[in-house]
Parts: sequence; C-alpha cells; structure tokens
Amino acid sequence: MEPSERAQAARDRVPRIDPYGFERPEDFDYAAYEEFFSTYLVILTRRAIKWSKLLKGSGRVQKSMTVKRYIRKGVPLEHRARVWMGVSGAQAQMDRNPGYYHRLLQGQRNDSLEEAIRTDMNRTFPDNVKFRKSADPCLQKTLYNVLLAYGHHNQGVGYCQGMNFIAGYLILITKNEEESFWLLDALIGRILPDYYSPAMLGLKTDQEVLGELVRTKLPAVAALMDGHGVLWTLLVSRWFICLFVDILPVETVLRIWDCLFNEGSKIIFRVALTLIKQHQALILEATSFADVCEKFKELTRGRFVTECHTFMQKIFSEPGSLSTSTITRLRERCRAKLLAQG
Repeated sequence: MEPSERAQAARDRVPRIDPYGFERPEDFDYAAYEEFFSTYLVILTRRAIKWSKLLKGSGRVQKSMTVKRYIRKGVPLEHRARVWMGVSGAQAQMDRNPGYYHRLLQGQRNDSLEEAIRTDMNRTFPDNVKFRKSADPCLQKTLYNVLLAYGHHNQGVGYCQGMNFIAGYLILITKNEEESFWLLDALIGRILPDYYSPAMLGLKTDQEVLGELVRTKLPAVAALMDGHGVLWTLLVSRWFICLFVDILPVETVLRIWDCLFNEGSKIIFRVALTLIKQHQALILEATSFADVCEKFKELTRGRFVTECHTFMQKIFSEPGSLSTSTITRLRERCRAKLLAQG
C-alpha cells in the first residue's frame, strides 16, 4: 500500500474527534498515531488489569512506592479521577468540607470576577465539541461554576487566565463539578507554588529555576539563549501556566498530570528539561532571537511527544538527578533575586 493510501486508510479508521471531545487538527498524522496507539493499547490493557487489582474495594488511594510506580506507568482513564483525588489530598479536603463547594456558589456576588470568567468561556477549547454552546450538556456552565467557586474560595487569586484550561481538563476527566473544584484547589493551593497570584512570583521564580537547571545540565543551550538575549519567560511561560494543556497532545498531558498530582511540581521541570535536551541539536541551529523562539515551538510537536509512554519513561531518565532539595535551594535563590529586582 502506498504511503498516501495508508494515510487515508488510517484517517478512515481513527475517529476525527478524540475520546475527550477534541477535534483532531488538520495536519494530524493519522497513520503515525494509529501505529503508536496499536502498541499503546496493549500497554493500557495490561495496566488496567493491574490497577483494578490494586484498587479493589472502595478505600481512598494512598501514596506509596507501589502507587508511585504504577502512576509513572500510567493511570487508566476509568481510574484517573479516583487516583488524582486520592494522591493529591483533594478527596480528604472534600470529605472534611461537605457542602462547602455549593455554599461558595451561593455566596455573595462579585461582578468583576464573574465578568473575567465569562469573557474567557468561548476562548476555552473552541476545538472541543463538549464545550460548544450547541453541546448537550454544554460544559461551559460547569466550567463557569468551578472557576467562580474557586474565585470565591481563594480571593487572593480570584481568576487568572490559564486556570480555565486547567479546570476544563479536570472536568473532562472527573465529569464532576465538585471534584474538579477540589483538584483545582490542590493544584493552585498546594502543588504549584504561587503561580496564579497577581504578582505571579512563584511562576516567575520557577521559570528562572528552569533557566538555572539548563545552565547546569545543558550549558550550550543556556549560552545560546544568553547570546541572543532570549528570556525564559518568553519561551516557557505557557508551559507552566497551562501545565502543557494546548501545548502537548492530550494523552501526554494527562500522563504528566498523573505524576504531577502524586509527585508535585518537580515533574514540570522534568518535562521541560526532557523537551529541551531531546531537541538540543535543533535548538543550537538557531541563528537569531526569532529563530530560537521558532525552534522552541517545534519542541512540542511530532512523534516524540505523541508517543506518551516512551516520553514518560524519558522524563525520568533524561534530566538525570533532580532532588527536591536542589529545587528548593534554586527557588530560594531565584525568588530572592526577583524580589531584589523589584
């Protein structure tokens, strides 16, 4: 069969809308995806059997070395919400605060918060059929409620662009408003240090931390960036703010989030370093400021990021050692530097 015929045959077999409701882009490589997914399906089936045995009974999922190992190998979609709720502490918070979410929705009105959220509704996943006004049910209302409740719950943050994409993914996975709220709280309140506050100091700090890690582990890339005067914030701020949503393929993002909920924000550095290291030769070809920016867009496309199982194995081998104490030390240093700059 000719490559063009093979591509058309794959296009006929692979649904145009993925299991989460996203329309596949025009340039989607159906043949490469089908080839990858046929082998990944075998892995998923094997993992699903192991997870079903591990989760027998209705108890809460607790962190353990076994759970950590299982999560790194991927959580089946049918167990994902339960696992995320358990390991992130969201389930414990929800159990301790019955009725809290609904009380937030019935609280005092805040016109500016409501307007800010409403403005972003139609910009959230226009390529997802479940978020369209024509959908029944339309998830825009659910998304609005989760973001509104969170804005009331954490008034220091309120609503910030980027939170809509994160909450949207949570809703697609949990199919539950209240669970999505508590997972959003786990991410913004505990896992991501100060990413969404008005000053975004935690976000700026972590971008600088990535720069320091690249300087240590990939000095040629750091030297190129310095030479062209490219700031990290220009290249990677969306990676951090959106936790790779709308940047990497959906299945890859969900595999990253499996580990993020269990192991914390260190995972973001592992993913970023792996993307940069894997494409180091490509980045080093850049000859100008604009060229560097263009090369970084290429990092998040193609087979390497689509084949999520191999990609996840790489994030735990490619960057090498990345201890929590190293991250903490770098955060303290970068934060102090940012504060001194005012």
